[in-house]
Amino acid sequence: MSAETLTWLNNNTLIGFTTKRGTAWHYRASRQGDEPNHYPGPIPVDDVKRRLFPWEPVEGTIETTYLTGDGVTRLTDPDRKAIIRPDTGRILGVFKQGFRIHEYKRWLVDHIETILDDDLSIGSAGLLKGGAVAWVQVEVPDTCTTPEGIAFRPFLSAATSLDGSLSSTYQTGAQLIVCDNTLSAALATNNAKRVKIKHSRRSLDHVADVRDALGIIHQIADGFAAEVQRLCRIEVSRKDWTTFLERHVPVPKEGGRKRTLAENKRHTLARLWDYDPRVSPWQGTAFGVVQAVNTFTHHNQTVRGAARAERNMHRMVTGGVDDLDLATLQTLEKVLNRPLLTATV
Repeated sequence: MSAETLTWLNNNTLIGFTTKRGTAWHYRASRQGDEPNHYPGPIPVDDVKRRLFPWEPVEGTIETTYLTGDGVTRLTDPDRKAIIRPDTGRILGVFKQGFRIHEYKRWLVDHIETILDDDLSIGSAGLLKGGAVAWVQVEVPDTCTTPEGIAFRPFLSAATSLDGSLSSTYQTGAQLIVCDNTLSAALATNNAKRVKIKHSRRSLDHVADVRDALGIIHQIADGFAAEVQRLCRIEVSRKDWTTFLERHVPVPKEGGRKRTLAENKRHTLARLWDYDPRVSPWQGTAFGVVQAVNTFTHHNQTVRGAARAERNMHRMVTGGVDDLDLATLQTLEKVLNRPLLTATV
């Protein structure tokens, strides 16, 4: 990873509760005079606003020029507008006039500020894609540990975008301490809590939905712990694991790059299953299978077009974690020939 990427992560992400979960992998000690981006406890709301969201997006017109035989011609498109980050001059997106900006301070900070108290605080926040995507994550102050020895931190994330890539999204999740992975809070259910609000003219009609979503974070810990316990009790034999790998990572019969990539992926998953402390303690269980695939995706899978940290964060805020864990359990269901997905958490 380049120094530029590390600098971006350290300047545009804030990480809280480091005494509970340690520093982020991209952490670098601040130089004298620099303000550190890691906090031993919760991140103050004012710091999120001051350090990440001191600017407000603005709208601009869409104009273009082209050469004709008569000279330079200039056109303006009245049906479209640009969304601009004024402090950098960067154009973040181009949209039809009906697109509504969801300002970061309002949609990510003001909305969640209503639920913050002694038991709920900001645990992380940041900007991605040059400021085109942002998130704020709310956490409980104490790390939870299941009887199976799995330490996790339940959270609710609020995220939105200025480039149209993400509706304003509020959803639950769980951060595992041992590997810094994000798992679905629902884990073994397709009913993960997620509220999405499009950037449309009627955005404000759905604010009540946001308030409802933010009120459930206290319910996450018990539900996640119960699902972990249930999955840890489901046995996965060596033969089952081999069959799962065959279905999860089919290896093409013909030689070439695709076959090599598939074989390498299987080899890495097998190594995680047998030897990696982030996975091997739960070897032989359905939870171990979920953890193997999730760990591979977070830390080993080839990443193109973005830094790994940015891709992982984007997966978290868009709900890709729910899809990943759900797909893993759907495949394992077929291998074990038994239902693994529950109707509710």
